[in-house]
Order: sequence, then C-alpha cells, then structure tokens
Amino acid sequence: MKFNEFGLDERLMEGIEAINYETATPVQQKVIPVLLAGKDIIASAQTGTGKTAAYLLPVIHKIINQKPDDYINALVIVPTRELAIQIAQNLEGLSYFTPISSIAVYGGSDGASYNAERQALSKGADIVVCTPGRLISHLNMGYVKIKGLQYLILDEADRMLEMGFYDDIMKIISFLPHKRQNLLFSATMPPRIRELARKILHEPEEINISISKPPAKIIQEAFVVYEPQKIALVKLILKTKNLPSVLIFCSRKQNVKQLSRELKRSGFSIEEMHSDLDQNNREEVLSAFKSRKLNILVATDILSRGIDIEDIDLVINYDVPHDGEDYIHRIGRTARAETDGIAYTFIGDKEQNRFAQIEDLLGQPVPKGKVPAELGETPAYAPRKFKQRRNNKPRKMY
Repeated sequence: MKFNEFGLDERLMEGIEAINYETATPVQQKVIPVLLAGKDIIASAQTGTGKTAAYLLPVIHKIINQKPDDYINALVIVPTRELAIQIAQNLEGLSYFTPISSIAVYGGSDGASYNAERQALSKGADIVVCTPGRLISHLNMGYVKIKGLQYLILDEADRMLEMGFYDDIMKIISFLPHKRQNLLFSATMPPRIRELARKILHEPEEINISISKPPAKIIQEAFVVYEPQKIALVKLILKTKNLPSVLIFCSRKQNVKQLSRELKRSGFSIEEMHSDLDQNNREEVLSAFKSRKLNILVATDILSRGIDIEDIDLVINYDVPHDGEDYIHRIGRTARAETDGIAYTFIGDKEQNRFAQIEDLLGQPVPKGKVPAELGETPAYAPRKFKQRRNNKPRKMY
C-alpha cells in the first residue's frame, strides 16, 4: 500500500515524499486507518517495523485539519531520552511542511533546556514527546496546557513498566482530559500491559505484528568461547569483515569500557555509549555513528530499543543478553526495513544456560560458528538441561 492511498494532508505528503517514504510497512497499513477513524489502539509490533511513523502520520494529519485550540494536542510518552530525541527528529522531518509545533521533553539537560520546555509547555506545543519523570516535574508546577489534549501515545510501554514508570504514567493520566484517543504500543504483551490497557483504553482495536521473533533476514550465528577469548574474537571478526557499520552490545558498562579500550589500542575507529556519558556526548556519538563518520559503536542496552539507525551491517552480542526479548531487540538493530544483516553472539562458559533459554523462546537453535584455531581450545556447548520430575507431573505455576 502506498502512502498516497491513506488520504493524508498534502502538506504532510510533502514531508513523506521528501524523506523518500513510498510503501507503507505492515504495521503502518494496519495502524494508520484505525487511528484516522478515531479508535483506540493496543498494538504489538517488533522493533524496526515503522511503528513511529504509524502513529505520527495520522496524529499530524488530524491536528492540522482540526485546527485545535492553543493547547498541547498530542502527548507521546517514552521510556528514555534517546528514544524521545529520535522520535522528535522523525516528527520534525515528517511535519516539516506543516504548521505543527513540537518539542522533546526529557531529563539530563541543562537549565536553558528546562526553561525552553517550560515556555513551550505553557504556550501549548502541538505534539510533546517526553519521558515520564521530566513531564511530571513540569505538571507539578501547574503551567502545562494539557486540558485540551486529544491524543495520548504510550510507546515502548513494556519497557516503561520494566523501568518502574507505572505510577508515573498513571499520575500523568490523572492530569489529562477523560475524552481523548489513546494509543499503546508495546513489543511484548505481558499481563501488566494488559492491565494498563484496560485502565486507559476504550474499546481498543488490537493489532499484532511479528511478536517475539527476529526478522528472517538476520543471519544469526553464535560462538561458544571462554570469557578471556571474547576480545580476541571481536578483533578477528572486525579485521576479517571490515564492515562499514558495526554495533557491539555488552551487558555491563564495565565491559563496554574494557572492550573499547582494547579496540582503540588495536587501531579501530570506535566509540562507546553507556550511562556514564553525559547527554551531549551521547548525542554526538550517536550522530557520528548514524552518519557513518564512526563505523564501530560499543554500547550497553541503552541502544537496544527504539533507536532508528539504518543499514547496520553487523550486531555483536559480546555478552549473552539477559533474556529472549533483549536478544530480539538487540539483533533487531540490523536487517531493518529491506536490508539484510548479521548477528553474532558470544556465549561465555558461564552463559550457556541463559542462551539455551533464549533458543527455547526462538523455537530453534542458533547455528554455532567455528572459533578460529588460533584462539585456542574452546568449551563444548552443553547447557544444563532441567531434569524432569520423577513422577512426571507438571509443576504448578503460581
């Protein structure tokens, strides 16, 4: 389905054409008509499916055609400042030829940014993209023009609940008008998401797109190694592949720092991304990586969700992710849109059980690659199997 078939405003279509959008993704084909019809939505969509444009386009269209009062008309709540910035950038591009005003509101910025946020929120920006805590600090001051809000979007809702934002979300909702259109997007649908949906959505349309499965175009491969062999294996892969865009995930920032230090010593063009960096440094590093001025980025899971970077050739899981969903989100950074991609995972000798659980979620084993002989002997892949109970009765789950 082409974007010009949705009946979107001509000014919005100019922005769509300017960024070379032509064919809508499956989630956009399902979501956009429902939002234009005014219905609430609960949508489960895999990262990289185009869900941001799926909700921004109809919301922009409706705002510019309804000529609403001078209030905040749409609120997009997200778990991290990185995602807030990313969505705000997408919004700026899509709405470039429209009269839409917008602002990203997130913590970690300076006093000047806070004052700019206050001014925009008190005057009534059309669309506000925010993190929960920062918005609450403004709402508590009493100047946010929120009473005329028409659209509430919760993006990465599962991630927000994992980070403990449930109470913050409910507090924000207490400031909002009762009559509004609600959109909830989540990569997974655990019971708490269902509970949240029941509280804030009204007779929602449910849309499901590719839950908990990595894109088929990702070539997955795992390497079983001892922990001290991981750095040497990274170096060998980077030298052999010589790819223009490589993203390496570590589960701990200590590992990010150690690996970054070793790669720099070996002459690789590489930067790191973790919570110890201030916001300006994070934005500079991310911008350099997206523009290909930097070809190797080592990061914690701060970049595993919601950051839209095109054409990443290789993702390396230096550490096995904590669970299957994190694995899917990490490797989902590659093979986005119509491109192919490669995802390697290093399985340390103490990480085998965790990776076996991830394979159970995937429904099939991930092929194991051959570790170069020059790295020495490697452990066998022999994750501990849970023994069946002697009476063969299933365990009760409470």
